[in-house]
Amino acid sequence: MIGFLVGQHTAQLDLDLGEVDRKSRLEHDGVLASQQIAQLISNKFITSDSPLAEDQTQPASLDLRLGRAAYRLRASFLTGREQCVKDRLAEFEMHRFDLTDAGAVLEKGCVYLVPLQESLALPDYITAVANAKSSTGRLDLLTRMITDYGVEFDRVPARYHGALFAEIYPRSFSVKVRPGMRLNQIRFYKGRSRHILYDVMRGPLHRNTPLLTVNPKLLDGMPVSVDLDPGRSFVGYRAKPHTGIIDLDKIGHYDPRDYWKKVHLEKDWIVLDPGTFYILASREAVCIPPEYVAEMAPYQAMVGEFRVHYAGFFDPGFGHHAAGGQGARGVLEVRCHEAPFVLEHGQTVGRLVYERMSEVPERLYGSEMKSNYQGQGLKLSKHFKTVTGEEFK
Repeated sequence: MIGFLVGQHTAQLDLDLGEVDRKSRLEHDGVLASQQIAQLISNKFITSDSPLAEDQTQPASLDLRLGRAAYRLRASFLTGREQCVKDRLAEFEMHRFDLTDAGAVLEKGCVYLVPLQESLALPDYITAVANAKSSTGRLDLLTRMITDYGVEFDRVPARYHGALFAEIYPRSFSVKVRPGMRLNQIRFYKGRSRHILYDVMRGPLHRNTPLLTVNPKLLDGMPVSVDLDPGRSFVGYRAKPHTGIIDLDKIGHYDPRDYWKKVHLEKDWIVLDPGTFYILASREAVCIPPEYVAEMAPYQAMVGEFRVHYAGFFDPGFGHHAAGGQGARGVLEVRCHEAPFVLEHGQTVGRLVYERMSEVPERLYGSEMKSNYQGQGLKLSKHFKTVTGEEFK
């Protein structure tokens, strides 16, 4: 059955492509820019239950919107090559509820599945990868995309024809959601876009535009370290265990003191507590030139019992002078696992992997856009008020 469905869809795509200018196949490999995503929409490779909003298209990604229904699940799942999401829901669904009208609360510690408004009918030369948006990660809201016949979270193969779904697992705060909210985003790729780091670091790109303010060693991605400078009055935030609900529609609304505690140094290190969520900052200032995107990837499991950065996409123009930036520190979303762990100033916690754009985006991150985190330092999600250090004890 699966082979028949794929084969049938491929034939339809070939027919469609015959009616579209062959230039729509894209000339250059790489991550697709906003104008190329608009082309995918125009060619019906991306469709939606409701009209796509202009501001859904970011410099190198498309925001995905929640649909009208949600399902409480017994557990997270992947569909596998032989089944669709509908098949697995019959096994794992506990109950279905509506997100319309006043919205609904997704409770901390529970797993939910929400069909997304967008669907894909990808041609044979485009793949896609999804990730949580920055504000989603800063709330410790684990959001992953799944597809029919999928064997990986957040990955969409070429020729995929079907619906998209968001798995949502609130870990620190219960949240209120409504249809149309955008918790994750998707990037589209043509061919091979990932560069060998040696070429990037030693080539004209790094000489002309330093990608990090601290010169990194050449590894599988540029090392990113944590800023625990003893000269700072505090170095991060720690989520409180028992808090109120966060309505994701409310921007600059919540007093951070009701949800967070400041993290202070013991010497030049802190101890991460198991099961606790932290917001910290990178020691390096990050710069993403217009011709590139980047993704924060995990470092190595053997360096410590923690995970860094759920929302791993950095758009073209982040921290770059062409978009009004002068380097911007990356915010590190850190969760400790099984054992308490000492985190020290300058310790490597992640790696930044650069990828080439297929085209330079018409608009850059921070340039003529409502970019919440351009020029950021240590910063909570956009839902919280700004509170001075004197007020925030």
